[in-house]
Amino acid sequence: MATEGTGASCARGLGRGWKVSPSIRIEPGETRVLADIEGPGSIQQIWLTTANLRWRDLILRIYWDDREHPSVEAPVGDFFCSGWNRFAQVTSPAVCVNPGRAFNCYWQMPFRQRARITIENRDPDEHGVIYYQVNYALTDVPEDAAYFHAQFRRTNPLPFKQDYTILDGVQGKGHYVGTYMARGTNNSGWWGEGEIKFFMDGDTQFPTICGTGTEDYFCGAYNFDGGVVDETMESAYREFTTPYAGLPQVLRPDGVYQSQMRFGMYRWHIHDPIRFDTDLRVTMQALGWRTEKKDRRYLPLQDDIASVAFWYRVLPTAPFSQLPDRDYLEVI
Repeated sequence: MATEGTGASCARGLGRGWKVSPSIRIEPGETRVLADIEGPGSIQQIWLTTANLRWRDLILRIYWDDREHPSVEAPVGDFFCSGWNRFAQVTSPAVCVNPGRAFNCYWQMPFRQRARITIENRDPDEHGVIYYQVNYALTDVPEDAAYFHAQFRRTNPLPFKQDYTILDGVQGKGHYVGTYMARGTNNSGWWGEGEIKFFMDGDTQFPTICGTGTEDYFCGAYNFDGGVVDETMESAYREFTTPYAGLPQVLRPDGVYQSQMRFGMYRWHIHDPIRFDTDLRVTMQALGWRTEKKDRRYLPLQDDIASVAFWYRVLPTAPFSQLPDRDYLEVI
């Protein structure tokens, strides 16, 4: 039970055991510990909401069994399928984003010795308030249980004729369970012809799994088209959120400063995990169409792409590449 919080002064006349708003104030540049749990056990749910800070400025990290390097590292918004600092409803078994900017995840996260969760405020000027709850069970963990991992990446803009890397450098045995992608277009046409590729267990030139198109991988079809396209593009895309895939967020141009389309998508491999024995690399092509009407050709795109890859594997894990600085991650 919480004995202090940002609302403790409001409960000063109630006595011990009453509401104290179990939350923390996080100062500019500060890192706070959200949970420090002795195992064995498993984290079963995390609920979190924030006030006063952009979601890309808050970095969530999870460390397993006293490891020096985190196995989870991502901005809060992107980890909870909200990469554009704007609310959109997400309804799935793994991640739920509910009205009031309520972030929830239900990934099972077993640990044997210790679980430590931290959050960093990268804003150099503003403090924030974090409300949160971590639900876990102390229990025996099977010997073959793998550890949960999540890694954020962002490339803006993607170099011409270069695939976007969702995940790379994973060694050992494990299974890939999901992708979140925040995609900002830097052109005026369709952007989703690119294929996802899973290179595993020694693949070099050709992947073991190759998708058919971006909207297909995220379990949509035909440009996520919701109906007749009008001049305002209001009907060109249909948002959807389902248990295992969705396009829950479409941010449309406002005719002034927000000039490009922005999209948020997720795909969970809960019932169809991508299993690998020795190594894994995941990439996504960025392709649209050139403007000719006959003998059409694909157009390699130079978009703003960010993603979080979710997977399980055994420890130890190689350190992630260094997270870029705040200026590079900023939603602009």
